[in-house]
Amino acid sequence: MTRDVIVEAAIRVLDRDGPHPSMDAFAVEAGITKPRLYRQFSDKGDLYAAIGARFADSAFAATGTDPTMLLQPPRAAIDRALADYTVGILAHPNVFRFLTQTSANREGATGQYDLASAVAGRFARRARAVAEAIPLDADGIEYLARAIVGVMIVLTDLWLDDVEPDAGQFVSRVHVLVWGMIDAYLRGRGIAADPEVPIFVTLAALNPDADDV
Repeated sequence: MTRDVIVEAAIRVLDRDGPHPSMDAFAVEAGITKPRLYRQFSDKGDLYAAIGARFADSAFAATGTDPTMLLQPPRAAIDRALADYTVGILAHPNVFRFLTQTSANREGATGQYDLASAVAGRFARRARAVAEAIPLDADGIEYLARAIVGVMIVLTDLWLDDVEPDAGQFVSRVHVLVWGMIDAYLRGRGIAADPEVPIFVTLAALNPDADDV
């Protein structure tokens, strides 16, 4: 029995039973006893972190790891990333709810997994690497990343309250806010970016002697 098998079983329980599971339910779904489960995970927080990492890898994959995003105009790139994100969320809405509820609402929880912080950290590292390669002043990039992810998570929670969440509506509403934050960040560095022009083109024009990204 591996950690991955247990995480997959836990996600099935969340999908089926909702965001308030028990460790007993996780163990039963995995076909093991609770003592065996705890031989793979030191405590609840360890398992929650593994579930969170798996969820982040799928739901946020396109928004943080696709290098071709820089080759697309911001408008198209943001729409694509948000559309892929909605697919991941709608596949596992209860996993999202489980990870974003406060620890105060989870009896006996330890080591609460901070989805916003974890994903924002990924975004910030990617964005800083790109900025430094251009080069572009990346001061405050962590704040931008956390703001974008925070908005996405808060609005996802609101969106999932709809009887029938509309992915297109979510994308159009969140797009405006995400681009607004990115645009404000760039303008603060003297860069007026056209949402219909790839970012790398805009930045290359400002740094004609810089190496290609």
